[in-house]
Amino acid sequence: MTQQQLAEKVGIKFQQIQKYETGANRVSASRLWDIADALDVPVAFFFEGIEEAQQEGAAPATASDAVPSDLLGDKEALDLVRSYYAIPENQRRRLFELARVLSDVA
Repeated sequence: MTQQQLAEKVGIKFQQIQKYETGANRVSASRLWDIADALDVPVAFFFEGIEEAQQEGAAPATASDAVPSDLLGDKEALDLVRSYYAIPENQRRRLFELARVLSDVA
């Protein structure tokens, strides 16, 4: 199903679906219900695996674990990237080098 088809079934514009998908906007409970209905899945479908992850406990994170699989879908990462590019280029390069050094030390 395309974003356009899902948007039509839910009764919103496809741009809103894109914002949900990228994490730019949060999905309300009622909207999640509408999306689940449009996809013909139970709302619980979106939460599968959460209980198992909590019961197993979180293993110590490695650097690769800390990076979300969909980086631009993570709101915090997206905000960080936007802020980063708002910094003047010469300062941005220095910040990048600082981040690289800090990540090597961690």
